[in-house]
Amino acid sequence: QVQVMESGGASGQVGGSLRLSCGITDATSRPYCMGWFRNSSGDERERVVDVDSDGTTRYADSVKGRFTISKGNGKSTLILEMNNLKPEDSGMYYCAAVPRMWYFTECPKVDEYELWGQGTQVTVSA
Repeated sequence: QVQVMESGGASGQVGGSLRLSCGITDATSRPYCMGWFRNSSGDERERVVDVDSDGTTRYADSVKGRFTISKGNGKSTLILEMNNLKPEDSGMYYCAAVPRMWYFTECPKVDEYELWGQGTQVTVSA
């Protein structure tokens, strides 16, 4: 059974940095769309950033220039570097993945991601 596992997060200060890591336990070479999503203060889950199997990334406007996503060792590992943290970055962060289908023109919408991690809380304080 394929699983998504997250680590990192916890607390950071305004202007500081945090790192989140995510991995998929899939022994196959199947390509995935992967990404980080967050719920902040009961709002709808929003995409922070996702990355297609060809490396194409989509960042939320609110994090552009501050957050960077990269592949770790192996294509099934995802690292999110969060810099210049702001209080509004606080929330529950989820890593998610969906097998990359041939008919995708881009990675799908949030609610079409199929594999979700448990979530990791990020709290940014002054």
